[in-house]
Amino acid sequence: MQMKAPRERGRPRGRYRELADLKSLESLALISMKYGIESNDFFDSFVKAWRHQKSCCGDLSIECRRKTRDGAVFLITKGFKVIAQFPIPKKVLKQTNPLKGFASTRTLRRKKSDRVVIEHRRIEDLKFGMNRVNLEARVIEIPKPKSVFTRLGKLNTVANAKITDETGIIQLPLWNQQIYAVDVGDTIQVENAHVATFRGERQLRVGKGGQLSVIKRCVHVKP
Repeated sequence: MQMKAPRERGRPRGRYRELADLKSLESLALISMKYGIESNDFFDSFVKAWRHQKSCCGDLSIECRRKTRDGAVFLITKGFKVIAQFPIPKKVLKQTNPLKGFASTRTLRRKKSDRVVIEHRRIEDLKFGMNRVNLEARVIEIPKPKSVFTRLGKLNTVANAKITDETGIIQLPLWNQQIYAVDVGDTIQVENAHVATFRGERQLRVGKGGQLSVIKRCVHVKP
């Protein structure tokens, strides 16, 4: 008797194997569910913004803040409120409604229904070795990015930004697309990060299981 392979639950199988792609699509699917927008229409609004800089979908506005070689950085707003901001790879933008598979998974529905209150810490309380750190802070410095090789020989780009709250300042390494997702003056939210040290200075690091998002965008006035 031929045995059928068990069906994988949670994230959809196939195209999206990189964690960054998965997290972006999960975030988009959650937003479309939260605001009652059909996933196909919502994703199409990003494609339109990619081509024409701005688009609208329901009560939400989509702006392509910056195009990169491999994709683009998008800002989602509702009126004057920033909903989210993150990069989407070009290979994902060329797909046909990749949100459809995510919106129907049990994992995503559980994430929406099982939201918990996030306890945010202050920078002065952060100690080396702390994990699962949630923090709101303002970006005060983003230096010129540097190219570095990882231990596996992969070339990445990093910028050791500085963030602050009313209690202190700490470094926040920004990697690759993260560098272009935030600006000086933006208020950001960091979730599930950990505290490390580099050359004697504290760093708040957002690893694979963490998340970085802009919750208030700084409006820069041109001279």
